[in-house]
Order: sequence, then structure tokens, then C-alpha cells
Amino acid sequence: NMQPLERVYREIAILKKLDHRNVVKLVEVLDDPDEDGLHMAFELMTKGPVMEVPTDDPLTEDQARFYFRDVVLGTEYLHYHKIIHRDIKPSNLLLGDDGHVKIADFGVSNEFEGADALLSSTAGTPAFMAPEMISEQQQGFSGKALDVWAMGVTLFCFVFGECPFYDEYVVSLHNKIKNDPVEFPETPQVSSELKDLITKMLDKNPATRILIPEIKLHPWVTENSSNPLPLEEEHCTAVEVTDEEVQNSVKLIPSLSAVILVKSMLRKRSFSNPFECQGRRAERSMSAPGDRCSGDHLSCCCC
Repeated sequence: NMQPLERVYREIAILKKLDHRNVVKLVEVLDDPDEDGLHMAFELMTKGPVMEVPTDDPLTEDQARFYFRDVVLGTEYLHYHKIIHRDIKPSNLLLGDDGHVKIADFGVSNEFEGADALLSSTAGTPAFMAPEMISEQQQGFSGKALDVWAMGVTLFCFVFGECPFYDEYVVSLHNKIKNDPVEFPETPQVSSELKDLITKMLDKNPATRILIPEIKLHPWVTENSSNPLPLEEEHCTAVEVTDEEVQNSVKLIPSLSAVILVKSMLRKRSFSNPFECQGRRAERSMSAPGDRCSGDHLSCCCC
């Protein structure tokens, strides 16, 4: 019975066709038949994460709003394609060359059917986990609501430079997430609209937690409606995959260690983005024949 594998290949084919300004491009998925697991090669994002947490130098409200709007649109796009991210956090939000944030690493994402996913397995980073994920009675929970909670923790990190719930011991951390109200530090001072939004995203009850369409209309996000976000249909277009794309969704590479060796050689020689457009690469290769990337991306993936 090939169904589960078929499903994985179909999901990968969709992931490879996702195309949104706020989602990192998946360039190739590599499979070494001698190894377990698939290797995902994403576009190179040389600027790295939007911020490190904890930090003594958090973002201003205006900066936080700019990046948060990107996160909202990227997450809405993933949810539109029935993908739950499950690990939204600042270190998975990478800065693009255009200054906007792209969501990276849907490694633990789940494709769902119907209007929302009912998830029962836990994945993600402990300090960003929603309370319903750590309740004793493991019933299914809404995937979209999990991503909203993690976005709330992320927004808190943006402006305060630390997580709203933190403890080095996991059991204590879980208790804080489940039981403690959100407390806002005295400094930096933030607007009451921002506190209102964070409080609604960090609602411990997933049934009453704010939804993405409501977040998009929140006065803090839209600056009191002066700067509205695009509607879902304005920035989300459906991705269709052919049978051929599903069959070719994963490239078989007999020895990935050879690719990884090439990768480390390349890294020492150049930090240039291997995925820039073919035209510029051709120009460069004429002037510097030693620094040419082979056209199939594989010799320089996932640097």
C-alpha cells in the first residue's frame, strides 16, 4: 500500500510550488536511499533570523508591526494551502533581501483536509507551545489555533526581547503556559492596542482565541484601519500539482555525503546565493569561470 508515501510526495510537490513573498522557497528535496529521512534544500537567506531571543535590544512597535504583518500573511498563505507550520518563532523568520520576513522551516508542518487540522502529536519548541498541546487529556486540537498562539509568543518576543512564559525546567514551563496569565514587563512601554492583540492571541482557550482574519483587522495591525492588509484572495492563489510533479517531487541521490562535501567546499569559496537567476549567473561565470554553479542546484543546495 503506497498511500502514505504517495501523500508525502504530493505534499512535497505542493511545498515546492508555494510562491509567496513571506514564505521561504523550497528549492529541492533530496533522498539518499541509504539514509532515513529526506533533506530539504531551502533558498539561501544570507541575512539570517529577524532577531535573536532573548535580547536586550528588542524591536520598536513600528518595526514589530512591519514584520508581524509579514508573518500574518505568510501564515495565512500556508493555512490557505492546508499547511500548519507548528514551529513559528523568531529564529524561523528569516530576513529577505527586500527587507521583509519570510517564514522558514516547515519541517514539522502538517497538511490537513477540510477547514482545519485536528492534531494530536506534539511538535515545535517548548516555549512557543500552546496550552492545549500540553493538557493531560490528549484530544485533537486545532492546528490553526496553535500557529496563532506561537505568533502571539513571537510578537511578544519582538517587542520585549523575551518569551512571555519561560522556565528552564520543562514541567514548570508547561505549568506556566497552562496556568499563568500574560504579564507585560514595565519596560519598554507599549501601546494598549498591542497588549490587547497579544492577550487575544495568547488566550489559553483555543475555542475563543483570535483567528487570523480577525488579527488582520485588529487596530494595532492596521494602524486604526489606515494601513489595511490584503484580503486572502488578493495574496493567495491555489497551487495545482500534476502527477508528473508528484512523481518527481523528490530527487534520488545515491550518496548525499558527496553533495554535502561539495556544499562545504562551496561554502569556503563563496557566500553568494546559489539560487539567483540564471542570467546573472551566466554573466558571472563568463567573468569568473572558477565560480560556476551547476545548473541543477544540487551541487550547491542547502548551504
